[in-house]
Formats: sequence, structure tokens, C-alpha cells
Amino acid sequence: MTEPTAVPPREAVVEDGLLQGLSGLAAAVVATPLVLEVPGVDRDRALQREVSEQLGDYVVPRLENIGAPLLVVVGGSTGAGKSTLVNSIVGRRVTATGVLRPTTRTPVLVHHPADTEWFRSGRILPEVARTGSNSRRANTIRQVACSTLWPGIAVLDAPDFDSIDETNREMAEQLLGAADLWLFVTSAARYADQVPWDYLRRAADRDASIAVVLDRTSDEALVEVRRHLARMLSEHGLSDVALFSVPESTPDSEGVLPPSDVEQVVTWLHVLADDEAQRRAIVLKTLQGAILHDIESSRQLEGALTRQVDAAAQLRQDVESVYLGAHSDLMTAATDGTMLRGEVLARWQDFVGSGEIFRKLERTVGSWRDRLFKRKPTSPEEVEEAALSGLHLMILDRAERAAEEVARAWDGSEAGRALLDRQRGLDRASRDVRVRAERIAREWRESVFDLVAEQGADKKTKARALSLGVNAAGVTLMVVVFAGTAGLTGAELGIAGGTAAAGQAVLNAVFGDQAVRALAEQAGQDLSRRLEDLLESEADRFLDLLPDPVALETSQWQLEAAIAAVDKPRGRRSR
Repeated sequence: MTEPTAVPPREAVVEDGLLQGLSGLAAAVVATPLVLEVPGVDRDRALQREVSEQLGDYVVPRLENIGAPLLVVVGGSTGAGKSTLVNSIVGRRVTATGVLRPTTRTPVLVHHPADTEWFRSGRILPEVARTGSNSRRANTIRQVACSTLWPGIAVLDAPDFDSIDETNREMAEQLLGAADLWLFVTSAARYADQVPWDYLRRAADRDASIAVVLDRTSDEALVEVRRHLARMLSEHGLSDVALFSVPESTPDSEGVLPPSDVEQVVTWLHVLADDEAQRRAIVLKTLQGAILHDIESSRQLEGALTRQVDAAAQLRQDVESVYLGAHSDLMTAATDGTMLRGEVLARWQDFVGSGEIFRKLERTVGSWRDRLFKRKPTSPEEVEEAALSGLHLMILDRAERAAEEVARAWDGSEAGRALLDRQRGLDRASRDVRVRAERIAREWRESVFDLVAEQGADKKTKARALSLGVNAAGVTLMVVVFAGTAGLTGAELGIAGGTAAAGQAVLNAVFGDQAVRALAEQAGQDLSRRLEDLLESEADRFLDLLPDPVALETSQWQLEAAIAAVDKPRGRRSR
């Protein structure tokens, strides 16, 4: 085992524009929207948090201040003796020790008084609050100035890697990401545990500066355990780390071990404090490894964001295709004769009279009115109500089916299921859709009547329109739209036959062929717009749960540009 080695000079890490580029990368990573529950998103979010914290807590502030005091973070498993080691390095109790776990509830940062301003300024770990006492608040560090420590170096007692408290584990990971040097503490009983080796493997991936302390080991086991631990470190690519041993002994009332037990560790740290060049080498090694790691991790986040974009696009397509289809279905049913069935057809036939009239049609307006409306067992208002009721029910039924279809499509993906669970009731149309569908039918009726009244105000058609009546003409125009026979003339009209064709013939006689075609087209377009508005609002219940596609595209571009700004050839690590 050897001490951490030096790295290329400062210029290999710090160059023009790099600080600005990494600041931009940090902002882009934080803003990356990983909001959909796609497969693997928990891993993606953990990576995002790791990269954003390391860039913001360590890389950017450290680049701004290469010569600032060295931060040594002491980490390890539960019961490894981290707090006792910190007290022993300092020479007095600064952090709590004991048998209750976790002992380290609030991380403790110990530094020389001369370095107080650097650590109090928040340049390192800017989002973590400083306090002078123990605190159970999240994101809090207890900061202690101690003259028995040396200027130029600080020691931070971190929570356990394997703490039963999730907040402690997260804090430990964040603190290790902000370390210039990891002082990893383990014991004869815990050195082979999987959790700490996961952290060490990740440290190796980052080329972080590491030293290992084998603590609480009996004299009988020391040689064998140290040899095995050294072999394990080598197998994990950590053969060049400094390895120290602290024998098993009892601390005094201050929680401090005998000076001779920690002499190796204390002497090494003291030398680092006095040797600015060596501190700088450690900082640059860790910093360069962190930068390369964060760039590579950001590229992984690009893939994560692409998965978000693809999932959002598919979910959006599910919604849009269903509701576009619903609109098409409704307009087809409203204009292909489907509406002229059942009650509507019966009322219309009663209104216009018996079938005998259709065999004796005459061309004059008077004959049309006298013959078609001579018998009125049913008023136009009754036909109108039957038509409105049919239209209302048809809209309501299609809106319900559309909601079911989208919910079924979304249920086929993990992201869709999560959104459906978050917003219950999406598999049914909105609660007010019944009222809105009825309003659409009645407002469309009023619009049709207004069209007829406006057309009938022309001097040439006023008398004929008045003789027919606005209600009768309006109902007839609704039937023409429902039948889809607008524009049929001559032989085509004769071929179409039936009551709807007769209705168009009546309107042709009153307003003229061209005007009737225009009226029917306007009425149909108006109904289409109203249905589109309703269905769009129904679709929005789903779409509002999805990330904005423009924002996703912008985030993709920003992350890609931020990576490109810093991912220039700078001696990348070989794998």
C-alpha cells in the first residue's frame, strides 16, 4: 500500500471556460425532468442527484478555490469507530461516541480556527446549513473550530454508509461526494461487508483519493486481516491507497484513543497539512476524477431523458389518437344518417306527414308547405328535442368510451399506470361531461336557428322563410346535416329519397340550392368545432399529467450542449 499519487499539473484540470462549462452542466443536470415512472427511473434519479450534488457541492466550488483547505471525510460502516478516530485525531471530544446506533446523527466538521471562514462561507456543500450544536434537522453540519487540528486540513465525521436511517445514508453519500480525500474506516469484524465495498468501488470509478484505516483489530488477527484487506483492495483497483491500522483498545473519558494507537494516521494527516504541493496533488486527482465521472454520468442522464421523451410521446400519442378518433366517430355518426334512427326518425316522419306526400311533391313553396306541413301530429319542437337528446347521448357515450380507451392504453406501460394511480377516475369521462354535452347540443341548435334566421332575412327569401317558420326551417336543416345529403340535387336527390331528402328539398325551395349547401356546411363545421372543444378538454385531463414536450426538448438540447461544452479531449480515463 502506498500514499495517494500526484496527478498532472493544474492546467490538466483547470482550463479556460471549464469552470463556466461545469456550472452550466450542473444547472442542466438539476433541470433534467425525470418525472415519468419509466423502467429504471429510480436509478436515473439517484444518478441525477449524485451528479448534481457533486458538481454543486464540490467540483465547481473547488475549481474556484484549488488552494483551499483539504477536506477529509471520514466514512465507514456502523460501529467501525469513525467518531472515536476523529476525536483521537483532534485530541479531544468533538463528536459523540457510544453504543447506540446511529451515533453520528449530525455530521461534525472539525477545522483549525484559521480556516473557519472558508468552511462557514458555504462554498463547499453550499446547500448544507452550518450549526454550532447537534441538530436533528436535515442538511445540517455541526461546525467546530479546534486549535489542536492543523491549518490547511479539516476532518468531517460522516454518518454510517449502512445506517438504518435513510436520511443518514443519503447525507453520507453526499458528503463523500464532496470530499477531497476519503478516510475509510473499517474493522476486523466489518471489513468484508458488501455495502462499504460498493462505496469503495464507486470511489475507484471516480479516481477519488482514498486512505483506509483498519480499526479495532486485535494483535492476533491484525496481520492476517490486514493482508486479506490489502488483497481485496487490490482486486477492487485500489492497490495504491494508503492503509493504516489502529489496534483494539479502550478510549478515555473524552472518547480519545492512546496517541500511539493513532500515530500513523495523525502523522500522515499532519504531513499533508504542512505540504501544500501534496494537498494540491490530492485535490487535483480527486477533482479530475470527479469531473470525468460527472461528464460520463451526464451522458447516462441523456439516455434517461431520451427514455422520458419517448415515454411521454407514446402516452401523448395514445391520448391524441383516441380523442381524434372520437371526434371523427362523432362527426361521422352525426352526418351519416345514424342520428336519423329511432325516436328522431319517428318524430321527423310524424312531423312531415305520411309517405304519400313524397310521391306528389310540387315545386312551388306554397305546395311544399301545404303538403309537407298540412298534417302536424308532431310539432317541430318535439323533433328538435328528440334530436337534441339523441345528440347529447351520442356525445356522452363516445366521451366515456374515449376515456376508457386511453386508460386501457396507458395501463399497458409503467409510466401510464403510475399516472393513472396518481389521478384516479381518468377511466371515466369528467363529472361535468353530461352537462357540457347537453349544452353543446342546445347551443348548436341555437346556432343552427340563427343561421336560418340570418339567411331568411334576405329580401328575396324573407317571405318564403316566414311562411315556413324559423323553428321548422331550423329543425329541417338539422335533419339535413344529420342525413349528410347536403349538396345533392336533381337525380342524386331522387336517388337519395326518404324523409331527409324531402327536408333538403323543402329548404332548397325556400333558400335555393347553393344557400342550403352553404348552410349545411356551416352548421356541420360549427358542430365539429364544439365537439372538438369538448374532446380537447377531456383529453387535457390526461395531457396535463405529462411533461410539456417543448420543455422536454429544451432540456434535451440544454443537457447535450452543456456536456459538449466540457466534454473535450482532456486525457479521458482508459477503461
